[in-house]
Amino acid sequence: MNKVVFPGSFDPFTIGHANLVDRAQKLFDQVIIAIGYNEQKAGWLPVDERVRALKELYKDNPRIIVEKYTGLTVDFAQSIGSRFILRGVRSVKDYEYELGIADINARLADVETVVLLADPSISGISSSVVRELFHFGRDINPWLPLGLNYKI
Repeated sequence: MNKVVFPGSFDPFTIGHANLVDRAQKLFDQVIIAIGYNEQKAGWLPVDERVRALKELYKDNPRIIVEKYTGLTVDFAQSIGSRFILRGVRSVKDYEYELGIADINARLADVETVVLLADPSISGISSSVVRELFHFGRDINPWLPLGLNYKI
């Protein structure tokens, strides 16, 4: 079974993230949404709330698994038997950053990074933009996947 780890903080999970998960299902048997967290850093949403909401969102799709992890993504991927890490790229800046990480991951383990380009119609969406909209009292639902229900 080909599994891909899609790592991120997903704070919050946006329609851009959901688009990558949908597209990755065409390439892999299983997509593991891996919510990385650092106990020393407070996120906008508690990590357990992010996990709960995503598990609920994808509850009817056995090909999508939601897990949380700490440490290096490459170590997490190896621990679950995945040889692939999925990353989305919205810009040249994203690409340059991901290229460096992919190189390090390949040197650390037999793990390949698969890069999908962001859908141009939603490439401007980021978790930080969504958090800022929320902070200023704007409706963030247009930027979240339909059915995603955070308890904010």
